[in-house]
Amino acid sequence: MTTMLVQRPYLLRAFYNWIVDSECTPHIIVDATQTGVEVPQKFVEDGKIVLNIAPQSVMQFSMDDDAVAFNARFSGQPMQVYVPLYAIEGIYARENGSGTIFPEEPAYQALDGSVETVKTEKTDTKPSKQPTLTIVK
Repeated sequence: MTTMLVQRPYLLRAFYNWIVDSECTPHIIVDATQTGVEVPQKFVEDGKIVLNIAPQSVMQFSMDDDAVAFNARFSGQPMQVYVPLYAIEGIYARENGSGTIFPEEPAYQALDGSVETVKTEKTDTKPSKQPTLTIVK
């Protein structure tokens, strides 16, 4: 069976473009308790924050396969925001609520903030002789 890529980056881009093209304001729902999330904590309620990511509301906006990042002002204070995609729970249009809540994906469920230690075993074999280069004329 073929392993599929995670859907969230593709769905997020598609819904973002659809909302902006429809001349609405895209908002993302973020789980601010996830590792790596950098948002203004004083606006977090019950571990969640809703962020306006409309082009006219943010500067230096970046959305890639790993995260959404931008600069914005919160209560007049500039701040850099960084949200890993696994922390984004949904996207919707402020004007009418159209959008989606993202399904849980196994690849993101594995990212629970814990770091797993990998133990390697030493082998008694000697490394193979390094190849040598010779000049051929």
